Order: sequence, then structure tokens, then C-alpha cells
Amino acid sequence: MPIFLQRQINTLKKMLLSLGALCEEQVRDSIEAVVTRDVELAQRVVEGDKKIDLLEIEIEEECLHTLALHQPVAFDLRYVVAVLKMNNDLERIGDHAKSIAEQAKYLAEEGQVNEPPFDLNAMGRRVEQMLRHALDAVVNIDVEVAHQVRVLDDEVDIMHASMYGRAIELMRENPHQTEQMVHYISVSRQLERIADHACNIAKDVLYITEGEIPRHGQIRRENAVEAASEGEGENA
Repeated sequence: MPIFLQRQINTLKKMLLSLGALCEEQVRDSIEAVVTRDVELAQRVVEGDKKIDLLEIEIEEECLHTLALHQPVAFDLRYVVAVLKMNNDLERIGDHAKSIAEQAKYLAEEGQVNEPPFDLNAMGRRVEQMLRHALDAVVNIDVEVAHQVRVLDDEVDIMHASMYGRAIELMRENPHQTEQMVHYISVSRQLERIADHACNIAKDVLYITEGEIPRHGQIRRENAVEAASEGEGENA
């Protein structure tokens, strides 16, 4: 790899990890704001989303500059393309953290609020763990850790489904709690979406190392099997 391209890729990695650190902080603070009913903390998260948006633009511009100037190939090309995709996922994570903070502000200002119909701390910790592992996988290009993130995503999906069912039950039993439950459902949904984006980042690590887009891998395998079967039929 040319030394100038290596430097550029290192720059992209540092910028992406800076964005990841900002997103981790935003997610952590947004969850804490809901749990503690901290309006000031929630407002800081809302305002902090601007930093994420600005850095996302800088990273995209740097990626395009790298592609145009250095014309990377093979692993290096996949890495730059993956950074573009991960950059977008991290920006969306920031948006979801902002949405959670906005729900926190409503719940805090509402006054008498019932406890959430799910273990918010447990779900939040699991989502934070997914994001941390996804970023670790990026730093070390670690396929094993990337696969772990995808397993954890299934657990978060189960948590969200369980919470949603419980919230619906509570709304039927206590219609006056409907508005609060809707906000809690939104918080859970935002956390589930953050987990999905962390999973996307993990998939991009697999793309960097294996050169296959994971979400289309199964389709390719099925097509290959189908083509092979047709070939056998024609030869028979």
C-alpha cells in the first residue's frame, strides 16, 4: 500500500472512532436522562447531535477525497467504502439518541410518571455493549467480535418485543397511562434501531475482510445452489 494512502486510511479510522466515541456518549447520556428524569442532560444530548452531524459530513468528504485522489483497490477500497457506510450508521445512531433525549424531556416534564414497562437499564447496557463491540471490531478488523454483535442484536430484538407486548397490556388495563406508554415504546424502539445500526457496522467489518455484503450473502448462496441444480438437470 502506498504510504500516502496508508496515512489517509489511518486518518479515516481516527475520524470514524472519534464519531463513534461521540455516539457512545450520546447514547449513554440519553438513557441516563430517561432513567433520572434529567432535563438538562437530555437537552445537552439534543444539542450535541449537531457535533455528530458536522463530523459525519467531514468524514464523508474525506472518504470521497480518498477515493478520487488515491483510487484504492481491493482491501483498501472496501475499507473506504465501509467507512462511508459506517459513517452513515453512526450519524443515524446519533439521531436515535437525540430522539430518546426528547422522550426523556417529555417524561421529566410530565411530573408523575410510571416506571417503564421494561428494564431500561438492562436494554440500554446491552445496546451500549453492541456499539462498543462494533467499534472494537472496526479498530481491530476482528471478525469474531463482529459476529458477537450480530448475536447480541437478536437479544435486543427479543427485549423490544417483550416490552412492546407489556406496554400494550398496560394501556388496555390503564387507559390513562396510554400517552406515557407510547413514549416508553418510542424509547425502546429507538434503542432497538441503535442496535440494528451497530449490527450494520459489524456487517461492514465482515465486508472489509471477506468482500461479501452480508445481507446479500444468503441470496447469492441460494442463487448458486439453484444454478447448480438447474445445471445438473440439463446434464441428466
